[in-house]
Amino acid sequence: MFYINKIFLGISNQLRKFYLNSNIYDKKISKIEIKDLAYKPSPHLLSSLIKYQKKKFKIEDFILDNVWNEKNVNDKEYRILNSFYWFFSLDLKSSKKSTQTIVSNWMKSNYKYNSKSWNFDITAKRIIAWLSCHNLTYADSSLTYKENFNKIIQKQTNHLINEINRSKQIEDKIIGCASIILVGLCYKSEKNYLSFGTTLLKKITKLTLDNSGIPKSRNIKQLIFYLKYFILIREWFKESQVTIPEHIDETIYYLGQGYAFFWKNSESDFLFNGNNISKNYEFDNYLNRLGYKFKNEDQELGGYIILRDKKICIAMDVGPTPSLDYTKDYQSGALSFEILSNGKKLISNCGYYKKNNSNLNHISKSSAAQNTLVIDDNSSCKFINMTKALLVKNGLKIVKKNSIFEKNFWKICASHDGYLKKYSSIHEREIEFYPDQMTLIGIDKIIKKKTNNNYKFDIRFHVEPNVKLMKTQDNKSIFIQLDNEGWKFTCENYDINIDNGLYFGNKNLYTENQNIFITGISNSQIENIKWKIKKI
Repeated sequence: MFYINKIFLGISNQLRKFYLNSNIYDKKISKIEIKDLAYKPSPHLLSSLIKYQKKKFKIEDFILDNVWNEKNVNDKEYRILNSFYWFFSLDLKSSKKSTQTIVSNWMKSNYKYNSKSWNFDITAKRIIAWLSCHNLTYADSSLTYKENFNKIIQKQTNHLINEINRSKQIEDKIIGCASIILVGLCYKSEKNYLSFGTTLLKKITKLTLDNSGIPKSRNIKQLIFYLKYFILIREWFKESQVTIPEHIDETIYYLGQGYAFFWKNSESDFLFNGNNISKNYEFDNYLNRLGYKFKNEDQELGGYIILRDKKICIAMDVGPTPSLDYTKDYQSGALSFEILSNGKKLISNCGYYKKNNSNLNHISKSSAAQNTLVIDDNSSCKFINMTKALLVKNGLKIVKKNSIFEKNFWKICASHDGYLKKYSSIHEREIEFYPDQMTLIGIDKIIKKKTNNNYKFDIRFHVEPNVKLMKTQDNKSIFIQLDNEGWKFTCENYDINIDNGLYFGNKNLYTENQNIFITGISNSQIENIKWKIKKI
């Protein structure tokens, strides 16, 4: 049945490709009303999403006749060119005539659908770029050019509407909704685009965000992505003087609570579940310019507990595995934690390598790349290869969790059942922090449901590449040098060592780092592994 379904799926995909390239489909998406561009969005509203080049380009620097020749560029360059986001890095003194010639050349070569240049997210970005750069792409042009411009904008939007439910990536759907909404605002007499875009956006948020407004993926990076696009859409409504839908304001409020919880309160990127170092300072400036202020004094949100004061911050993943559809970027780091001392990472997870079908992606998802316990070299979740991505089919549950936050005593305690099925064991972690002594004491427990099983375990404590580790001659302590600070790691009754690893904190890059690891054999019904980190 698997192979039969695969054959039928292949036939269906081939038939669909034939349909999309047919005159029938072209006629379908060409049913448009010729409308003039009414609302002209300000390009600066996209500054939270666009990575502007410091060097401004002149349009004359591009070879107009050859810029769309696929043979001259690789796939990445082709996607960049066809998204037209590079328009935002053009010198404002660039020739409008030359810019419009570029657009005209694209329209002549790509007026009908083709799978490469009409790729869903590329098309959505192209529409946003063309409309936002109207001073170059639209202003002072001929009537014939404007008519063709308006036609191709609406034709591409019809294609997005036709394909958006087939798009598999949540991020692409959000960009698609933003593009459709912008077209609805720009061509104000075209009400269907605006209604369709806002209705679908509301539906997507209900499906992908939990009751507290946090992505069901528990992905901090995705939360910030949502927030950026919702604010962009809201500002388009505001600038075009169209009433802002209530659900957009409500969603921004909850996403803003999450943003304050994960970033604003500590100004550090916690490397849990698909996150990388982003340094959101530019986005903070963007929010300030537009008058957005978010605050959140909670200590728990979205399956994470974060305790902090002016010197120390402890963040811990105490959440369950998301459901299958939201585990594309999930990392099996249940009960992993990170520590900040004076704004710098003392203990850090390894980060995430996003590229799919890569050994590095699999390594970054493993429990061994997180600051948590590993039994018999197995992760706490099992990944399976589905739709070219590693997903978690049967995830773990959090058995219990609680926290205490007092002036001179902090505590986080939680346990999960990720090792229950295979090893009949529960992993419980308890972390206590004594601020007046600058001492952190941890106890990792392996609680067995069956007493006749003995197996190897490891607990790893990763550090950033710039942090130095040094083992003492008596083999009982490891010194951690964090800039001008010194910390000592010790463990009772178990071997401790220093191991080399890989750090993926920077997006799709890796470098070597080190980690402290405790290793031993679990041969008791309740194995108590006690360790301590103390400032010296």
